[in-house]
Amino acid sequence: MNTLSRIFGATLLIGSAQLMASGLSLPAALEILENNNLEIRSANLDLQSAQSDTEIAKGYKYGSLDFTETASRSNDAGNVFGFKLSSREATFGDFGFAQFDNTNPNILSVQPKDLNYPGYQNYFQSKLTYMVPLYTGGKLSAYGNISEKMEKIKKLDADHMKTEKRYELRKSYYDMALLQSSIDQMKTIHKNIVTLEHTTQMMIQEGYAKKVDLLEVEARKANVQRSITEMEANKKLLYHYLSFLLNENVTEIELPKKDYPASALSETEVLASNTDLQKASTGLEIREKMVDLAYAPFLPQIGAFAEASSADNSFLGDFNDHKAFTIGAKLSWNLFNGGVDKNSLEKARIEKLKTTTQVELAKKGIALQFDKIRTEIDSLNSQVNSLEKERDLADQIYKNYEGRYHEHLASMSDVIIKQSQQIEKVLNLQMVKNQRNERIFALEKLSNGVK
Repeated sequence: MNTLSRIFGATLLIGSAQLMASGLSLPAALEILENNNLEIRSANLDLQSAQSDTEIAKGYKYGSLDFTETASRSNDAGNVFGFKLSSREATFGDFGFAQFDNTNPNILSVQPKDLNYPGYQNYFQSKLTYMVPLYTGGKLSAYGNISEKMEKIKKLDADHMKTEKRYELRKSYYDMALLQSSIDQMKTIHKNIVTLEHTTQMMIQEGYAKKVDLLEVEARKANVQRSITEMEANKKLLYHYLSFLLNENVTEIELPKKDYPASALSETEVLASNTDLQKASTGLEIREKMVDLAYAPFLPQIGAFAEASSADNSFLGDFNDHKAFTIGAKLSWNLFNGGVDKNSLEKARIEKLKTTTQVELAKKGIALQFDKIRTEIDSLNSQVNSLEKERDLADQIYKNYEGRYHEHLASMSDVIIKQSQQIEKVLNLQMVKNQRNERIFALEKLSNGVK
Protein backbone atom coordinates (compact mmCIF):
# COMPACT_ATOMS: atom_id res chain seq x y z
CA MET A 1 0.00 0.00 0.00
CA ASN A 2 1.47 3.39 -0.97
CA THR A 3 1.71 6.42 1.31
CA LEU A 4 -1.25 8.23 -0.30
CA SER A 5 -3.54 5.22 0.25
CA ARG A 6 -2.47 5.00 3.90
CA ILE A 7 -3.17 8.68 4.46
CA PHE A 8 -6.56 8.37 2.76
CA GLY A 9 -7.46 5.29 4.81
CA ALA A 10 -6.39 6.99 8.03
CA THR A 11 -8.52 10.02 7.16
CA LEU A 12 -11.56 7.80 6.67
CA LEU A 13 -10.97 6.07 10.00
CA ILE A 14 -10.61 9.40 11.81
CA GLY A 15 -13.78 10.73 10.15
CA SER A 16 -15.68 7.57 11.08
CA ALA A 17 -14.43 7.76 14.66
CA GLN A 18 -15.50 11.40 14.92
CA LEU A 19 -18.93 10.54 13.52
CA MET A 20 -19.44 7.79 16.08
CA ALA A 21 -18.07 9.98 18.86
CA SER A 22 -20.53 12.77 18.15
CA GLY A 23 -23.39 10.43 17.31
CA LEU A 24 -25.17 9.87 14.00
CA SER A 25 -27.08 13.01 13.03
CA LEU A 26 -30.58 12.85 11.56
CA PRO A 27 -29.59 14.30 8.13
CA ALA A 28 -26.76 11.75 7.84
CA ALA A 29 -29.12 8.94 8.91
CA LEU A 30 -31.68 9.97 6.27
CA GLU A 31 -28.99 9.77 3.59
CA ILE A 32 -27.90 6.32 4.78
CA LEU A 33 -31.54 5.23 4.89
CA GLU A 34 -32.13 6.02 1.24
CA ASN A 35 -29.06 4.05 0.17
CA ASN A 36 -29.14 1.13 2.63
CA ASN A 37 -32.74 0.38 3.61
CA LEU A 38 -33.73 -3.00 2.16
CA GLU A 39 -37.43 -2.15 1.71
CA ILE A 40 -36.53 0.99 -0.24
CA ARG A 41 -34.17 -1.10 -2.40
CA SER A 42 -36.97 -3.58 -3.09
CA ALA A 43 -39.36 -0.77 -4.07
CA ASN A 44 -36.72 0.67 -6.42
CA LEU A 45 -36.30 -2.76 -8.05
CA ASP A 46 -40.07 -2.92 -8.59
CA LEU A 47 -39.81 0.46 -10.32
CA GLN A 48 -37.01 -0.80 -12.57
CA SER A 49 -39.15 -3.83 -13.47
CA ALA A 50 -42.04 -1.51 -14.40
CA GLN A 51 -39.69 0.56 -16.56
CA SER A 52 -38.74 -2.62 -18.42
CA ASP A 53 -42.44 -3.40 -18.95
CA THR A 54 -42.88 0.05 -20.49
CA GLU A 55 -40.01 -0.54 -22.91
CA ILE A 56 -41.50 -3.94 -23.80
CA ALA A 57 -44.90 -2.39 -24.57
CA LYS A 58 -43.31 0.32 -26.73
CA GLY A 59 -41.19 -2.24 -28.59
CA TYR A 60 -44.18 -4.03 -30.16
CA LYS A 61 -44.94 -1.12 -32.51
CA TYR A 62 -41.59 -1.66 -34.26
CA GLY A 63 -42.54 -5.14 -35.40
CA SER A 64 -40.25 -8.17 -35.49
CA LEU A 65 -37.36 -9.34 -37.66
CA ASP A 66 -36.79 -13.10 -37.74
CA PHE A 67 -34.13 -15.22 -39.38
CA THR A 68 -34.94 -18.84 -40.18
CA GLU A 69 -32.59 -21.52 -41.44
CA THR A 70 -34.26 -24.72 -42.67
CA ALA A 71 -32.43 -27.97 -43.46
CA SER A 72 -34.49 -30.86 -44.95
CA ARG A 73 -34.09 -34.12 -46.85
CA SER A 74 -37.10 -35.85 -48.41
CA ASN A 75 -38.27 -38.10 -51.24
CA ASP A 76 -41.90 -37.01 -50.89
CA ALA A 77 -43.04 -35.99 -54.41
CA GLY A 78 -44.62 -32.71 -53.26
CA ASN A 79 -41.66 -31.77 -51.12
CA VAL A 80 -39.04 -32.63 -53.75
CA PHE A 81 -40.83 -30.68 -56.48
CA GLY A 82 -41.37 -27.75 -54.11
CA PHE A 83 -37.74 -27.86 -53.02
CA LYS A 84 -36.57 -27.63 -56.60
CA LEU A 85 -38.93 -24.80 -57.45
CA SER A 86 -37.90 -22.85 -54.35
CA SER A 87 -34.23 -23.45 -55.24
CA ARG A 88 -34.90 -22.44 -58.87
CA GLU A 89 -33.53 -25.81 -60.01
CA ALA A 90 -36.64 -27.45 -61.54
CA THR A 91 -36.21 -28.91 -65.10
CA PHE A 92 -38.62 -30.36 -67.62
CA GLY A 93 -37.31 -33.77 -66.69
CA ASP A 94 -38.87 -33.34 -63.28
CA PHE A 95 -42.28 -33.37 -65.03
CA GLY A 96 -41.67 -36.79 -66.60
CA PHE A 97 -40.73 -35.55 -70.07
CA ALA A 98 -38.05 -38.25 -70.24
CA GLN A 99 -40.88 -40.77 -70.79
CA PHE A 100 -42.52 -38.72 -73.54
CA ASP A 101 -43.00 -40.85 -76.76
CA ASN A 102 -44.65 -39.28 -79.83
CA THR A 103 -45.52 -42.75 -81.26
CA ASN A 104 -47.61 -43.73 -78.23
CA PRO A 105 -51.18 -42.44 -78.69
CA ASN A 106 -51.96 -43.07 -75.00
CA ILE A 107 -49.08 -40.98 -73.68
CA LEU A 108 -51.43 -38.83 -71.53
CA SER A 109 -52.39 -41.89 -69.50
CA VAL A 110 -48.75 -42.77 -68.72
CA GLN A 111 -47.71 -41.74 -65.17
CA PRO A 112 -44.51 -39.63 -65.10
CA LYS A 113 -42.28 -41.72 -62.84
CA ASP A 114 -39.69 -38.97 -62.32
CA LEU A 115 -42.42 -36.71 -60.97
CA ASN A 116 -44.24 -39.26 -58.78
CA TYR A 117 -41.23 -41.25 -57.55
CA PRO A 118 -38.34 -38.81 -57.24
CA GLY A 119 -35.11 -39.66 -55.46
CA TYR A 120 -34.06 -38.03 -52.18
CA GLN A 121 -33.55 -34.27 -52.38
CA ASN A 122 -31.63 -32.04 -49.94
CA TYR A 123 -33.04 -28.62 -49.18
CA PHE A 124 -31.43 -25.69 -47.35
CA GLN A 125 -33.29 -22.40 -47.03
CA SER A 126 -32.17 -19.13 -45.39
CA LYS A 127 -35.05 -16.71 -44.78
CA LEU A 128 -35.26 -13.20 -43.28
CA THR A 129 -38.78 -12.00 -42.38
CA TYR A 130 -39.87 -8.58 -41.11
CA MET A 131 -43.43 -8.07 -39.88
CA VAL A 132 -44.76 -4.73 -38.65
CA PRO A 133 -48.22 -3.60 -37.49
CA LEU A 134 -49.32 -0.54 -39.47
CA TYR A 135 -52.64 0.11 -37.77
CA THR A 136 -54.12 -1.67 -34.76
CA GLY A 137 -57.05 0.56 -33.92
CA GLY A 138 -55.01 2.26 -31.19
CA LYS A 139 -54.22 -0.94 -29.28
CA LEU A 140 -50.44 -0.59 -29.24
CA SER A 141 -50.46 3.08 -28.28
CA ALA A 142 -53.00 2.33 -25.53
CA TYR A 143 -50.83 -0.50 -24.17
CA GLY A 144 -47.81 1.81 -24.23
CA ASN A 145 -49.67 4.54 -22.34
CA ILE A 146 -51.01 2.07 -19.79
CA SER A 147 -47.49 0.74 -19.18
CA GLU A 148 -46.22 4.29 -18.65
CA LYS A 149 -49.00 4.92 -16.11
CA MET A 150 -48.21 1.66 -14.33
CA GLU A 151 -44.58 2.74 -14.20
CA LYS A 152 -45.71 6.04 -12.66
CA ILE A 153 -47.69 4.14 -10.02
CA LYS A 154 -44.62 2.06 -9.18
CA LYS A 155 -42.61 5.26 -8.83
CA LEU A 156 -45.26 6.62 -6.49
CA ASP A 157 -45.06 3.36 -4.53
CA ALA A 158 -41.28 3.76 -4.29
CA ASP A 159 -41.67 7.38 -3.16
CA HIS A 160 -44.28 6.30 -0.61
CA MET A 161 -41.92 3.64 0.75
CA LYS A 162 -39.19 6.25 1.14
CA THR A 163 -41.64 8.53 2.93
CA GLU A 164 -42.74 5.70 5.20
CA LYS A 165 -39.18 4.82 6.20
CA ARG A 166 -38.19 8.48 6.62
CA TYR A 167 -41.24 8.85 8.85
CA GLU A 168 -40.18 5.87 10.97
CA LEU A 169 -36.59 7.11 11.19
CA ARG A 170 -37.48 10.69 12.11
CA LYS A 171 -40.05 9.51 14.65
CA SER A 172 -37.45 7.19 16.22
CA TYR A 173 -35.04 10.11 16.60
CA TYR A 174 -37.65 12.28 18.31
CA ASP A 175 -38.85 9.34 20.40
CA MET A 176 -35.25 8.90 21.53
CA ALA A 177 -35.03 12.61 22.43
CA LEU A 178 -38.20 12.38 24.53
CA LEU A 179 -37.07 9.15 26.13
CA GLN A 180 -33.67 10.60 27.03
CA SER A 181 -35.36 13.69 28.49
CA SER A 182 -37.59 11.48 30.65
CA ILE A 183 -34.60 9.38 31.73
CA ASP A 184 -32.75 12.55 32.76
CA GLN A 185 -35.73 13.76 34.77
CA MET A 186 -36.18 10.37 36.42
CA LYS A 187 -32.49 10.30 37.30
CA THR A 188 -32.87 13.71 38.92
CA ILE A 189 -35.81 12.36 40.90
CA HIS A 190 -33.74 9.29 41.81
CA LYS A 191 -30.91 11.55 42.97
CA ASN A 192 -33.36 13.51 45.12
CA ILE A 193 -34.63 10.26 46.64
CA VAL A 194 -31.08 9.18 47.46
CA THR A 195 -30.55 12.52 49.20
CA LEU A 196 -33.83 12.05 51.04
CA GLU A 197 -32.74 8.53 52.01
CA HIS A 198 -29.51 9.84 53.55
CA THR A 199 -31.43 12.57 55.35
CA THR A 200 -33.93 10.06 56.71
CA GLN A 201 -31.13 7.79 57.96
CA MET A 202 -29.61 10.71 59.83
CA MET A 203 -32.96 11.69 61.27
CA ILE A 204 -33.52 8.11 62.47
CA GLN A 205 -30.19 8.21 64.26
CA GLU A 206 -31.19 11.48 65.91
CA GLY A 207 -34.61 10.11 66.80
CA TYR A 208 -36.57 12.46 64.55
CA ALA A 209 -37.78 9.76 62.09
CA LYS A 210 -38.99 6.20 62.16
CA LYS A 211 -37.62 3.15 60.40
CA VAL A 212 -40.84 2.87 58.42
CA ASP A 213 -40.03 6.26 56.86
CA LEU A 214 -36.79 4.82 55.56
CA LEU A 215 -38.59 1.77 54.19
CA GLU A 216 -41.00 4.04 52.29
CA VAL A 217 -38.08 5.98 50.80
CA GLU A 218 -36.26 2.79 49.80
CA ALA A 219 -39.42 1.38 48.18
CA ARG A 220 -39.90 4.59 46.24
CA LYS A 221 -36.24 4.56 45.15
CA ALA A 222 -36.65 0.97 43.89
CA ASN A 223 -39.74 1.95 41.89
CA VAL A 224 -37.95 4.89 40.29
CA GLN A 225 -34.93 2.69 39.50
CA ARG A 226 -37.24 0.16 37.89
CA SER A 227 -38.76 2.90 35.71
CA ILE A 228 -35.29 4.05 34.67
CA THR A 229 -34.31 0.45 33.82
CA GLU A 230 -37.42 0.07 31.65
CA MET A 231 -36.65 3.33 29.85
CA GLU A 232 -33.05 2.26 29.26
CA ALA A 233 -34.35 -1.02 27.81
CA ASN A 234 -36.68 0.94 25.49
CA LYS A 235 -33.70 3.03 24.47
CA LYS A 236 -31.78 -0.13 23.50
CA LEU A 237 -34.80 -1.33 21.50
CA LEU A 238 -34.89 1.98 19.66
CA TYR A 239 -31.22 1.59 18.76
CA HIS A 240 -31.93 -1.93 17.48
CA TYR A 241 -34.77 -0.57 15.37
CA LEU A 242 -32.59 2.24 13.99
CA SER A 243 -29.96 -0.36 13.07
CA PHE A 244 -32.65 -2.34 11.25
CA LEU A 245 -33.87 0.72 9.33
CA LEU A 246 -30.36 1.77 8.29
CA ASN A 247 -29.15 -1.80 7.70
CA GLU A 248 -26.02 -1.09 9.77
CA ASN A 249 -25.12 -1.03 13.45
CA VAL A 250 -26.10 2.19 15.27
CA THR A 251 -24.88 2.69 18.83
CA GLU A 252 -25.18 6.44 19.31
CA ILE A 253 -27.15 9.24 17.68
CA GLU A 254 -27.17 13.01 17.84
CA LEU A 255 -30.48 13.91 19.48
CA PRO A 256 -32.65 16.64 17.91
CA LYS A 257 -32.36 20.00 19.65
CA LYS A 258 -36.15 20.22 19.99
CA ASP A 259 -38.33 17.41 21.33
CA TYR A 260 -40.91 17.87 18.59
CA PRO A 261 -40.80 18.64 14.83
CA ALA A 262 -42.34 21.85 13.52
CA SER A 263 -45.19 21.48 11.04
CA ALA A 264 -47.09 24.16 9.12
CA LEU A 265 -48.61 22.21 6.24
CA SER A 266 -51.73 23.50 4.53
CA GLU A 267 -54.55 21.37 3.16
CA THR A 268 -53.64 22.48 -0.38
CA GLU A 269 -50.06 21.21 0.03
CA VAL A 270 -51.28 17.87 1.37
CA LEU A 271 -53.80 17.34 -1.45
CA ALA A 272 -51.19 18.28 -4.08
CA SER A 273 -48.51 15.90 -2.80
CA ASN A 274 -50.46 12.98 -1.30
CA THR A 275 -49.30 9.71 -2.88
CA ASP A 276 -52.66 7.96 -2.68
CA LEU A 277 -54.37 10.79 -4.54
CA GLN A 278 -51.69 10.79 -7.22
CA LYS A 279 -52.09 7.04 -7.61
CA ALA A 280 -55.88 7.41 -7.83
CA SER A 281 -55.53 10.09 -10.53
CA THR A 282 -53.10 7.89 -12.45
CA GLY A 283 -55.54 5.00 -12.09
CA LEU A 284 -58.23 7.18 -13.68
CA GLU A 285 -55.89 7.90 -16.62
CA ILE A 286 -55.39 4.15 -17.01
CA ARG A 287 -59.16 3.65 -17.07
CA GLU A 288 -59.42 6.23 -19.85
CA LYS A 289 -56.87 4.27 -21.89
CA MET A 290 -58.75 1.06 -21.14
CA VAL A 291 -61.78 2.64 -22.84
CA ASP A 292 -59.62 3.33 -25.92
CA LEU A 293 -58.41 -0.26 -25.77
CA ALA A 294 -61.97 -1.58 -25.60
CA TYR A 295 -62.89 0.50 -28.68
CA ALA A 296 -60.00 -0.89 -30.77
CA PRO A 297 -61.80 -4.15 -31.78
CA PHE A 298 -64.35 -2.07 -33.72
CA LEU A 299 -61.58 -0.88 -36.05
CA PRO A 300 -59.61 -2.79 -38.71
CA GLN A 301 -56.16 -4.27 -38.10
CA ILE A 302 -53.54 -3.70 -40.80
CA GLY A 303 -50.10 -5.26 -40.93
CA ALA A 304 -47.30 -5.52 -43.47
CA PHE A 305 -44.42 -7.90 -44.02
CA ALA A 306 -41.31 -8.27 -46.16
CA GLU A 307 -39.38 -11.46 -46.73
CA ALA A 308 -36.04 -12.28 -48.35
CA SER A 309 -34.84 -15.86 -48.83
CA SER A 310 -32.45 -18.10 -50.69
CA ALA A 311 -32.56 -21.89 -51.12
CA ASP A 312 -30.34 -24.61 -52.54
CA ASN A 313 -29.66 -28.31 -52.24
CA SER A 314 -26.46 -27.45 -50.35
CA PHE A 315 -25.92 -25.04 -47.46
CA LEU A 316 -25.56 -21.46 -48.82
CA GLY A 317 -24.92 -22.86 -52.32
CA ASP A 318 -25.53 -20.37 -55.18
CA PHE A 319 -26.93 -17.96 -52.56
CA ASN A 320 -27.11 -14.90 -54.84
CA ASP A 321 -28.56 -16.76 -57.85
CA HIS A 322 -31.38 -18.31 -55.82
CA LYS A 323 -32.54 -15.18 -53.95
CA ALA A 324 -36.27 -14.48 -53.67
CA PHE A 325 -38.23 -11.51 -52.27
CA THR A 326 -41.82 -11.16 -51.07
CA ILE A 327 -43.72 -8.17 -49.71
CA GLY A 328 -47.31 -8.00 -48.63
CA ALA A 329 -49.98 -6.51 -46.38
CA LYS A 330 -52.94 -7.90 -44.51
CA LEU A 331 -56.17 -6.31 -43.35
CA SER A 332 -58.50 -8.01 -40.90
CA TRP A 333 -61.74 -6.59 -39.53
CA ASN A 334 -64.06 -8.38 -37.18
CA LEU A 335 -67.63 -7.48 -38.21
CA PHE A 336 -69.60 -9.44 -35.63
CA ASN A 337 -68.81 -11.45 -32.49
CA GLY A 338 -72.11 -11.69 -30.66
CA GLY A 339 -71.93 -8.28 -28.99
CA VAL A 340 -68.84 -9.12 -26.92
CA ASP A 341 -66.92 -6.02 -28.04
CA LYS A 342 -69.91 -3.76 -27.44
CA ASN A 343 -70.38 -5.03 -23.88
CA SER A 344 -66.63 -4.85 -23.18
CA LEU A 345 -66.64 -1.18 -24.25
CA GLU A 346 -69.63 -0.44 -22.05
CA LYS A 347 -67.95 -2.15 -19.08
CA ALA A 348 -64.78 -0.08 -19.62
CA ARG A 349 -66.83 3.13 -19.62
CA ILE A 350 -68.60 2.11 -16.41
CA GLU A 351 -65.27 1.32 -14.72
CA LYS A 352 -63.99 4.75 -15.76
CA LEU A 353 -67.03 6.45 -14.16
CA LYS A 354 -66.54 4.34 -11.04
CA THR A 355 -62.87 5.33 -10.80
CA THR A 356 -63.80 9.01 -11.26
CA THR A 357 -66.13 8.71 -8.26
CA GLN A 358 -63.42 6.96 -6.24
CA VAL A 359 -60.92 9.76 -6.98
CA GLU A 360 -63.38 12.37 -5.70
CA LEU A 361 -64.07 10.25 -2.64
CA ALA A 362 -60.31 9.87 -2.00
CA LYS A 363 -59.86 13.66 -2.12
CA LYS A 364 -62.60 14.19 0.44
CA GLY A 365 -61.18 11.39 2.59
CA ILE A 366 -57.67 12.91 2.61
CA ALA A 367 -59.11 16.34 3.42
CA LEU A 368 -61.01 14.78 6.32
CA GLN A 369 -57.85 13.09 7.59
CA PHE A 370 -56.00 16.41 7.38
CA ASP A 371 -58.66 18.20 9.43
CA LYS A 372 -58.73 15.37 11.97
CA ILE A 373 -54.92 15.29 12.44
CA ARG A 374 -54.72 19.08 12.64
CA THR A 375 -57.40 19.13 15.33
CA GLU A 376 -55.58 16.38 17.26
CA ILE A 377 -52.26 18.27 17.06
CA ASP A 378 -53.88 21.45 18.41
CA SER A 379 -55.49 19.49 21.23
CA LEU A 380 -52.22 17.72 22.12
CA ASN A 381 -50.30 21.01 22.04
CA SER A 382 -52.76 22.36 24.58
CA GLN A 383 -52.32 19.23 26.73
CA VAL A 384 -48.50 19.54 26.57
CA ASN A 385 -48.62 23.16 27.72
CA SER A 386 -50.93 22.24 30.57
CA LEU A 387 -48.90 19.19 31.63
CA GLU A 388 -45.63 21.15 31.59
CA LYS A 389 -47.16 23.61 34.06
CA GLU A 390 -48.53 20.74 36.16
CA ARG A 391 -45.10 19.06 36.16
CA ASP A 392 -43.38 22.28 37.27
CA LEU A 393 -45.99 22.68 40.00
CA ALA A 394 -45.53 19.05 41.10
CA ASP A 395 -41.75 19.67 41.34
CA GLN A 396 -42.30 22.69 43.58
CA ILE A 397 -44.85 20.89 45.73
CA TYR A 398 -42.48 17.95 46.22
CA LYS A 399 -39.62 20.25 47.23
CA ASN A 400 -41.97 22.05 49.62
CA TYR A 401 -43.13 18.81 51.25
CA GLU A 402 -39.55 17.55 51.48
CA GLY A 403 -38.65 20.71 53.38
CA ARG A 404 -41.72 20.39 55.59
CA TYR A 405 -40.70 16.79 56.36
CA HIS A 406 -37.32 18.02 57.57
CA GLU A 407 -39.14 20.46 59.84
CA HIS A 408 -41.47 17.65 61.05
CA LEU A 409 -44.50 19.40 59.51
CA ALA A 410 -45.31 16.55 57.07
CA SER A 411 -45.03 12.79 57.16
CA MET A 412 -42.91 10.63 54.90
CA SER A 413 -46.13 9.27 53.38
CA ASP A 414 -47.08 12.82 52.33
CA VAL A 415 -43.65 13.30 50.74
CA ILE A 416 -43.90 9.97 48.87
CA ILE A 417 -47.38 10.82 47.62
CA LYS A 418 -46.19 14.16 46.26
CA GLN A 419 -43.23 12.47 44.65
CA SER A 420 -45.54 9.90 43.02
CA GLN A 421 -47.56 12.77 41.59
CA GLN A 422 -44.33 14.33 40.33
CA ILE A 423 -43.33 11.08 38.55
CA GLU A 424 -46.83 10.66 37.15
CA LYS A 425 -46.66 14.14 35.59
CA VAL A 426 -43.26 13.37 34.02
CA LEU A 427 -44.51 10.12 32.48
CA ASN A 428 -47.83 11.63 31.33
CA LEU A 429 -45.98 14.51 29.70
CA GLN A 430 -43.72 12.10 27.82
CA MET A 431 -46.72 10.07 26.63
CA VAL A 432 -48.61 13.15 25.36
CA LYS A 433 -45.50 14.51 23.63
CA ASN A 434 -45.06 11.14 21.92
CA GLN A 435 -48.67 11.29 20.76
CA ARG A 436 -48.17 14.84 19.46
CA ASN A 437 -45.02 13.86 17.54
CA GLU A 438 -46.76 10.84 16.05
CA ARG A 439 -49.59 13.06 14.78
CA ILE A 440 -47.16 15.64 13.36
CA PHE A 441 -45.28 12.91 11.51
CA ALA A 442 -48.59 11.41 10.36
CA LEU A 443 -49.40 14.78 8.78
CA GLU A 444 -46.02 14.81 7.02
CA LYS A 445 -46.60 11.26 5.83
CA LEU A 446 -50.01 12.30 4.51
CA SER A 447 -48.23 14.90 2.37
CA ASN A 448 -45.60 12.37 1.20
CA GLY A 449 -42.88 13.91 3.32
CA VAL A 450 -43.41 17.56 2.31
CA LYS A 451 -42.62 19.81 5.26
